[in-house]
Amino acid sequence: MKRNPGPVYAAPLALWLTTLFAVPLVIILLYSFMVKGTYGGVVARFSLDGYRALFNPTFVAAALSTLLIATVSSVCMVLLALPAAYHMARSRHKNVYLLLVIIPFWTNFLIRIYAWIAILGNNGFLNMFLVHIGILADPVQFLYNRNAVILVTVYTYLPYAILPLYSSIEKFDGSLLEAARDLGAGVVQSTFRVLLPSIRGGIVTAILFTFIPVFGAYAIPQILGGSDSLMLGTVIARELTVTRNWPLAASVSMLLTVVTTTGVVMLARYNRSATPDDGKSAKEGSGT
Repeated sequence: MKRNPGPVYAAPLALWLTTLFAVPLVIILLYSFMVKGTYGGVVARFSLDGYRALFNPTFVAAALSTLLIATVSSVCMVLLALPAAYHMARSRHKNVYLLLVIIPFWTNFLIRIYAWIAILGNNGFLNMFLVHIGILADPVQFLYNRNAVILVTVYTYLPYAILPLYSSIEKFDGSLLEAARDLGAGVVQSTFRVLLPSIRGGIVTAILFTFIPVFGAYAIPQILGGSDSLMLGTVIARELTVTRNWPLAASVSMLLTVVTTTGVVMLARYNRSATPDDGKSAKEGSGT
């Protein structure tokens, strides 16, 4: 009788994930049901105050702002990444383009954010250029608002959308588009009815890889945001370091975890049920 070594091989990874993911998540869940300590920390006494505070208008506004920024940023990234990934996949210089996409990761994340301050600030390159050529009489406030957060977010996380789309488009048979056009389909029709359904998996992955990190973002809205761009990541940091309300910070963290996990599960189920060459999954998806 042959022994199955799979569980032995998977044990280190399972232990690693349990230790670094499940255990901290359980701790955060327990903290969310406790009472705020006088000088920070928590008191081991059951309370729902952390979750009741989520209905405060400030937190509701932060949640709606977070959802809006994450949604708009993800849509912009996918729309920008689709033509870029298509050109990369069909180019003879794809390796050069891949290198250019990856190069920003070689630079520190905060340095790239502060670079945008040098570009968009009141004395930044953009304002000085527009004033110099006469388009503006005085500098314009480009920073510290929702538009600045969305712009820098799209710039920062765009590679996360390009790479999965590139991988899907590279495997796509381009002759199918030529066949669709030979049969009378235009460029737009062949794109929407042939290309996009065939790379649905890459689109779903691009959405997941962009929406989830943006939904929990902290640095960009903290540095470049204003009163109209308060996000949940900023709220968590403020509750931990300023007001020292750990149960409230834990409850907001659990809200983020539930929303992102729900989104991952729903999109994964949709992607699996809508896969054209997987009849069984399609049947299961339609049955649910």
